[in-house]
Amino acid sequence: MAAAIAKAIGNHSMRGTGITTYLKNGGTLEKARHMANHASTRTTQLYDRRPDDVTLEEVELVRI
Repeated sequence: MAAAIAKAIGNHSMRGTGITTYLKNGGTLEKARHMANHASTRTTQLYDRRPDDVTLEEVELVRI
């Protein structure tokens, strides 16, 4: 049985997930840069998805 995944997942998706999870768990940007073998933390920040998080409080502000 095949998984029904609608979105394409590639190495950049996995890298973004790994870096974001590492940073959410208290890791440092500099260590993430080193693990990802980036020359600059600016590149590593492109994979940081924490700003995309939405809290329950924010969702509850939507009232219809």
